Amino acid sequence: MKRENLAMLCDFYEFTMANGYFKSGSSNRIMYFDLFYRSVPDGGGFAIAAGLSQVIEYIRELHFDDEDIDFLKRKNIFDEDFLAYLRDFRFTGDIWAVPEGTPVFPNEPIMTVRAPAAQAQLIETYLLLAVNHQSLIATKANRIVRAAEGRTVLELGSRRAQGADGAVLGAKAAYIGGCHGTACVLTDQLYGVPAAGTMAHAWVQSFDDEYEAFATFCQLYPNNATLLVDTYNTLKSGIPNAIKAFKSVLLPMGITKCAVRLDSGDIAYLSKKARKMLDDAGLTECRIVASNSLDEHLIRDLLRQGAKIDVFGVGERLITAKSTPVFGGVYKLVAVENEDGTIEPKIKISENVIKITNPHFKKLYRFYDNATGKALADELCLHDEEIISTQPHTIFDPNATWKTKTLTNYTAKPLLVPIFKGGELVYDEPSLSEIRESCLCQIDNLWDEVKRFENPHTYYVDLSQKLWDIKHSMIEEKNKGLR
Repeated sequence: MKRENLAMLCDFYEFTMANGYFKSGSSNRIMYFDLFYRSVPDGGGFAIAAGLSQVIEYIRELHFDDEDIDFLKRKNIFDEDFLAYLRDFRFTGDIWAVPEGTPVFPNEPIMTVRAPAAQAQLIETYLLLAVNHQSLIATKANRIVRAAEGRTVLELGSRRAQGADGAVLGAKAAYIGGCHGTACVLTDQLYGVPAAGTMAHAWVQSFDDEYEAFATFCQLYPNNATLLVDTYNTLKSGIPNAIKAFKSVLLPMGITKCAVRLDSGDIAYLSKKARKMLDDAGLTECRIVASNSLDEHLIRDLLRQGAKIDVFGVGERLITAKSTPVFGGVYKLVAVENEDGTIEPKIKISENVIKITNPHFKKLYRFYDNATGKALADELCLHDEEIISTQPHTIFDPNATWKTKTLTNYTAKPLLVPIFKGGELVYDEPSLSEIRESCLCQIDNLWDEVKRFENPHTYYVDLSQKLWDIKHSMIEEKNKGLR
């Protein structure tokens, strides 16, 4: 079987369009595309950008080999000169992106591509795939982590993921979003996300006696003894046998740190009963781990009910983002570059207002309040506009255009950073732990109102006056042409 070449991970129309650009003589015309999303998953207040590291790896390896060319040739619709062009294909354009782990809001570029038309078109699917999937999982993970209110959250969903990449890269994205570790060993091996695990019911069932199963496990893994206590009866046998095993095996070794895991039943009730039984036995350092189809809503409800849980293991509802399984990122043409170097804005008009795009080659700024450190608003402006923090700056609420606010004591930070220039990587990638730390720090800088699970405050994403004027003049011009 042929080795997978991710350059071929395209929607077929990307090849037909690239071939069309080539045959019409416009394959080298510079185009600008924005990758952005339109609505926050789960009705939340923000999303988390992820997937950039896979995009970097993809762009650096981008090529077509002889088998790929032969396959396309057999379709009998591609020009021979175009196929010859693909043999020597490499990406020579520019890419800007917000760093991974950055909170992002609807309709602002997560990534901007400036490249010859054929190149910009052929990378569309993979860029969307990488950013859509990992941003979705990172966003979901962060909701779950925030619901846990500082307790440890582990990602346990590999066996329910959509394919190997869904498991491995999903666990990586969940770590960016705040999870403390994963059950996926391959993610640990490849990316350094700490892998952890307990036992399955099969371990307990394979022994004639539940206590023997627990004691044996404690002997084998005295420094990582987490016992699954619900194989038979959690309170009548599971917890008592776990206590017996801990006392007979671990305490004589001077080990007081251990854990039990609840995977079924009324978790809130069982955790409270288990906590009392463990404390009464003197095992106050024994932690309680909970799993079983958890998400942010169930975790929040458990804690409201006084559940005594120290660690949450979250599987299918995280790794598949079950409640909102599609991120909805899109890749849209926003400008073309003329032969004289001028940039001509492009816009997509739709009867569905949310699908009207923001035209032009743009910058993205985030405003921070110097007094509190909190993020106040974002602003999209033209690529040649500069925002100077020492000067007052006026923003308006896009949901109520009459309402404006003048910022004075603020810092404006550009969010889009250069990743590739002329096809060469110019970005110094941070480590995964640095990305995770930056993500959590930036989320701390969002107002609590933006982080609400229900009816979050709408974060302002403003357009500069120049960009707003260009957009609305283009809309008006298009409307005139349709009258």
